[in-house]
Amino acid sequence: EILAEQHEKTLSALLGPLGVHVLLLTGAKTPAQKRAAREKIASGEAQLIVGTHALISTGVEFHALGLVVADEQHRFGVAQRTRLTGKGDAPHLLVMSATPIPRTLALLMYGDLEVSALDELPPGRQAEHTFLVGESYRPRIKAFIRQQVAEGHQSFVVCPPVAGNGKLGIK
Repeated sequence: EILAEQHEKTLSALLGPLGVHVLLLTGAKTPAQKRAAREKIASGEAQLIVGTHALISTGVEFHALGLVVADEQHRFGVAQRTRLTGKGDAPHLLVMSATPIPRTLALLMYGDLEVSALDELPPGRQAEHTFLVGESYRPRIKAFIRQQVAEGHQSFVVCPPVAGNGKLGIK
């Protein structure tokens, strides 16, 4: 949902001034918000719809679905992508992923997908830095994060999965 919200915000800022109505549909919306969104989608009032798996739910009917873009496509199963594209009349499909999962690699090998590689950062975007450190660094890491946030930057802490930590030897 966070990724969908980010995409909706970016697309609204870019396309809103051009008169394109961008709409967000996620499972977190209230029933009334979902009903209103479904009406705007079905009528064509919403011209570009950004959402989560809520888009493939029963009751979501597209006015004229012409393009489906699945970001983080590995989070969608084959049946889910088929159900989404089935809501239109043979819409174009663009799947994106930074994670080369076996199914995607197989589709590439058999010629069912074409590859477009984005191998450079967008203009003005700086590279992220990722570090893996031991427990002894915890006070230093906390101080660094506080400093970065105080300066208006973002910091992300990636936590290991809950299951299987005993095998990995990490907290």
